[in-house]
Amino acid sequence: MKLFRLPVIISLLILFSLPMVLCSHAPVTDRILRVADSQILSLSDIVKDLAESRLVFVGELHTAKSHHRAQLETIRALKEAGAPVAIGFEMFRRDSQPDLDRWITGELSEQNFEQIYYKNWNYPYPLYKDIFVYAKEQNIPMLGLNVPPEITKQVAREGFNSLTPQQRGDLPMVTCRVDPEYLAFIRRSLAMHGHGGLDFTRFCEAQLVWDTAMAWSLLRYLEKNPESTVVVIAGSGHAWKKGIPAQIRSRSELPFRVILPEIPGRVDQNHIALSEADYVWLGLE
Repeated sequence: MKLFRLPVIISLLILFSLPMVLCSHAPVTDRILRVADSQILSLSDIVKDLAESRLVFVGELHTAKSHHRAQLETIRALKEAGAPVAIGFEMFRRDSQPDLDRWITGELSEQNFEQIYYKNWNYPYPLYKDIFVYAKEQNIPMLGLNVPPEITKQVAREGFNSLTPQQRGDLPMVTCRVDPEYLAFIRRSLAMHGHGGLDFTRFCEAQLVWDTAMAWSLLRYLEKNPESTVVVIAGSGHAWKKGIPAQIRSRSELPFRVILPEIPGRVDQNHIALSEADYVWLGLE
């Protein structure tokens, strides 16, 4: 008997950053908590700090429209401040990079680009559309960060050691040592969600492979484009400092900032530390 269908497996791997209700009309506030000193600031107050970083992680709950609007406002603020912005997406695989480039240069219609999007990601295109359109209008590079879902699906089911040498060859810099701290982090990230009966350690291995591969993609881009500031659009669990940023820190001294959306009881003024995020965007629904 088949326990999991492919879409279910893929969805489970990103489940910890999802609510199940679309928030399509929630307004974006301009109240941002600076975690270091608990000051409430506006986006304009922090844009200089963001612009001086090479990476700005802006987390999301994938189905929360207000989170995507906050991401777009962050990108726009950096662009208007004169930062050489690029956008890195969890939502696209690395092998989709030629299509992302063609979208930015105007060689793809939106209809064709939408089809490419759905080959990469399962959530409704309109959630991200404004970001894609703004990037095209402003000629902002879009970067595919992710690995083929077959890789993380296999790791979640059978463990990292099940990957063949050929599969591991597509994962440069990736190792998979799940320590107790990372296990605890994933448990917190999961919050009220389960992991679908998957072995929890293997589930964590899949997350770690995902985080490390995306970190490698970002470092490779910044090596070639050292003046860029990349805004990373990813689920809150990946954007958390113990996610992709930890893999960046272990391999580079590049400065980064992490902005997480407020998620009451998980990420808010009473449940966040500087070791987890630099800023929390308050009042997003």
